[in-house]
Amino acid sequence: MLEGEWAHPCQLSVGQLPSDRMHIVDFVSGSFAGACGVAVGYPLDTVKVRIQTQRQFTGIWQCAAATFSKEGVHGFFKGMSLPITTISMTSSVVFGTYRNCLQCLSQLRGAGCGPNTKLEVFLSGMAGGIAQISVMSPGDIVKVRLQCQTESKRGGANLPKPKYRGPVHCLLSIIKEEGFRGLYRGALPLMLRDGPSYATYFLTYTTICEWLKDSGKKRPDWSGVMLAGGIAGMAGWTVGTPMDVIKARLQMDGARETKRYKGFVHCITETVRVEGAGFFFRSLGINCLRAFPVNMVVFVTYEVLTSLLLAGPDSVDPPRLPLE
Repeated sequence: MLEGEWAHPCQLSVGQLPSDRMHIVDFVSGSFAGACGVAVGYPLDTVKVRIQTQRQFTGIWQCAAATFSKEGVHGFFKGMSLPITTISMTSSVVFGTYRNCLQCLSQLRGAGCGPNTKLEVFLSGMAGGIAQISVMSPGDIVKVRLQCQTESKRGGANLPKPKYRGPVHCLLSIIKEEGFRGLYRGALPLMLRDGPSYATYFLTYTTICEWLKDSGKKRPDWSGVMLAGGIAGMAGWTVGTPMDVIKARLQMDGARETKRYKGFVHCITETVRVEGAGFFFRSLGINCLRAFPVNMVVFVTYEVLTSLLLAGPDSVDPPRLPLE
């Protein structure tokens, strides 16, 4: 590859860029891209979580209408401040682990073996998804519990008040009532969700980019990048939705009512017994609806920032995105 030529992040191989510089680029690009994705998709994420955990909500439009009627626009953004605050850690862990695993797998194959294989992309994506659990799980349970608070702060004196006053109060309340272990409730289904879904996510993205790119180019044009990112997000959520349902239910179990589930397996069997296996895919539609715009934003933002940050005085030609 020519020095200064723009490269798809999935196609960079060992030795092309200084390691320290690449790590910084991954951190900044991944953090900002993740924050943009959270902001774009959060309202639909709130609707999704409520449908998964509360029987009073029977569908997307009914849940959205009820939320807006009772809580206003604010109801769709409850708990968003914590994901935005911690996205720099979670996104940089995902993208950084993914790239580092690709480089390690390339080194194992030896120099001059060409671009990474599909299996390497798949395994690196899985590693990235699993690696983020340690930093993501505490923030995720706080997010879910705040999203499921249907009580409005605008309510009168006779109406019930929200249990949690905000992200920090929710975090401290969980630690006080359930211990630090409570922050990792639902971590197993979260790992089983994000490992396979991120593996599918990155593999789908790189595959579609290869299909869409013109001969002689390293990547497709803007429309191809956005299409690949959107389809990759939908594919990832198709794989991850069943475990997403179990994760949300375990995280909310006992928070508002009597504890229903004894653990991970019991939650699965009880859900199948009471509501049928189809319930695991009840939120698939909204996940795909949310995934397409969110992941288009994430990938385009990541790619733009990465290409801009890699442009430096040591480049023969500045990296560029093909806009034709």
